[in-house]
Amino acid sequence: QRLSPPPHSTRGFDSSLHALPEPIEPTDLPPVIFGSSDMFEHCPKVCTCTRTYPNVLFCENHNLRVVPVIPERTHYLYLQNNFISELTAEPFANATEVRWINLANNRIHRIDKQVFEHLPSLLYLYAQRNQLKEVPAGMPTSLEQLRLAKNRITNIPSGAFSKMGNLTLLDLYHNQLSDSDLGKNTFKDLHGLMQLNLAHNVLKKMPIGVPKGIIQLFLDKNRIDGIPKDYFNGFSHLAFLRLNYNQLSDKGVPKTVFNISSLLDLQLAHNQLSSVPMFNSHLEHLHLNHNTIESINGTLLCPYSMEVELEDHSLLPRLRYLRLDGNHVSPPIPMDVIMCFRHLQSIVI
Repeated sequence: QRLSPPPHSTRGFDSSLHALPEPIEPTDLPPVIFGSSDMFEHCPKVCTCTRTYPNVLFCENHNLRVVPVIPERTHYLYLQNNFISELTAEPFANATEVRWINLANNRIHRIDKQVFEHLPSLLYLYAQRNQLKEVPAGMPTSLEQLRLAKNRITNIPSGAFSKMGNLTLLDLYHNQLSDSDLGKNTFKDLHGLMQLNLAHNVLKKMPIGVPKGIIQLFLDKNRIDGIPKDYFNGFSHLAFLRLNYNQLSDKGVPKTVFNISSLLDLQLAHNQLSSVPMFNSHLEHLHLNHNTIESINGTLLCPYSMEVELEDHSLLPRLRYLRLDGNHVSPPIPMDVIMCFRHLQSIVI
């Protein structure tokens, strides 16, 4: 059974009234904020418990330095926006029912492997905006979403994702991962992965070993300058591909590399392309803004011969949105583009 976090607006208190601005070092940390007086038994005094959500523990925005002892009844654990620097196993000794943890915006630099031994049912782990230097080890195989954006990660330990076939979302956005940090076996057990976000790292090459069943692959803001011609072979479900803000030129983009029948949205903005790459007729959105493109030839791009009138309009290219602003292309749009891509609804030039 999939769980969704309870709405924030139904808390038993207004956290915005308690939240203090994070101090500028090296000033003293603000005092811990104590929870409401209407508490359940075993509710930590530094957190807030409500009768509306008896399985939720609200500890966010309380200026905490350490994790309090988590009651056994807890399913949802809010710990974001605190000053926590590390996670040790002791507070989680009875937290075997926890499904969802939000640790975002703390100062966590270390997570003991033993923490996850107490969390066999954990589905969602949010730990973005912390100070982790590597992906935590020993994560439970039950995990479905792992968000580690905006840390300082430079290392993914061997086997970090071992047997994690339930993971559907892996967010490593805005870290410091390089090509050498991603081995061919790094992602090999992630058979259920649907979204992989490696944007805003320091990759120079396309990552190896990406699961073939991926649906969304985000690689914006890296230093990628080329794509192997057979890179996407076997990707049967890839629908969204983002490569904005890289160093791709025509030389690094093989002629048919984006001829992927499942692809719906292709983003190649802010690169060094001088021509429009070929794409599959199923593509619906194409972002090519801020490159060095000087012209667009609809006859060359058209996936069928325009000399033959297609009676079945379902066979027409599905392109609906084309963005070309920030190039050297001037209006009007060539007529062969209009004639081929008849589903076009918006062209930005």
